[in-house]
Amino acid sequence: MRIVQIIDSLDAGGAERMAVNYANALAKKIEFSGLVTTRKEGALKQQLGVGVKYLFLQKKRQIDIAAIFRLRKYIAKNKIEIIHAHSSSFFIAVLVKLTLPKIRIIWHDHYGNRTNQSYKENRVLIFLSVFFSSILVVNLQLEEWSKKYMKCSQIFFIPNFASINNISNPITALNGVEGKRIVFLANLKRPKNHILILKAFLSLNLNELGWSLHLIGKDYYDNYSNVLKDFIESNSLKDHIFLYGEKNDISHILSQANIGVLASTDEGFPVTLLEYALHSLPVVSTNVGYCSSVIKNEVTGLLFNPSSVNEAAEKLNKMIENIRFRQQMSESLERFVIENYSEDVVINKLVSIYQFSY
Repeated sequence: MRIVQIIDSLDAGGAERMAVNYANALAKKIEFSGLVTTRKEGALKQQLGVGVKYLFLQKKRQIDIAAIFRLRKYIAKNKIEIIHAHSSSFFIAVLVKLTLPKIRIIWHDHYGNRTNQSYKENRVLIFLSVFFSSILVVNLQLEEWSKKYMKCSQIFFIPNFASINNISNPITALNGVEGKRIVFLANLKRPKNHILILKAFLSLNLNELGWSLHLIGKDYYDNYSNVLKDFIESNSLKDHIFLYGEKNDISHILSQANIGVLASTDEGFPVTLLEYALHSLPVVSTNVGYCSSVIKNEVTGLLFNPSSVNEAAEKLNKMIENIRFRQQMSESLERFVIENYSEDVVINKLVSIYQFSY
């Protein structure tokens, strides 16, 4: 098998991390594994394994003829059989297929909020889906949406997976008191809902108890991040809530934390939860998307409604107050993730889907 993953950037987002994870894992399993980023490189480039054949297309516009032919040359030279296109990269994949009709496209939908969108909002995607051999989705709601709208009959749910990545140098030292650190791994943008966790932190007076909150993710320096910074400043929390920006040494960062949180109002299948689990962190999570399939309330973690500050505060407080409960939750979650969302389990399923798509 000769497969290439295509993604629009290598910024540290969920879909981007999965494209890199797939490329790295497949390099150990198949004849050829490649990764192409179309518009932008980013921090995740450093996490590509040595066995992955990489290309940056430097795509400048929606229809970039030079980028299309660079991709075509890469595919022809490396005898690629399947393009695994993640999220919005489906567009250039289809344009290349028009010049190489025998190439197969598997499109991977990571966008949890698509289930709230209409046919009209996705008409280009739906129209071009006739060129897809298969569609992969990261939760069952997306599977239903694709069956309703898409012009491709082969639709498969495939869970995400995470692996502990120690490729990058461990350089980020978290502030705060050891043993009292809460980490929130998500880029600073909608629908990640950081403000809810900040409000919950304040309502519990966690700063007075020595706890700290650590926001790890890309800062776009827009109104979203300004709201967070203004909240921290106006409530005198700058010595207890810290923004680190985009980081590449995630394993090292998570090894310093004690609780992991996620507060999104929409999610597909957050890789963040799996990364928390593999680093033995107890988790307080939003209940949207596939989250409740990973975090079983009171069994592998605690769930809350992302529109309720009070509920988030209640669950966070329960996790903070009881060390034994935290340990039970982290052990249960780690065991559950290893059994159900390990690299081997997911990659074996993916390879079988590739075979089915021939």
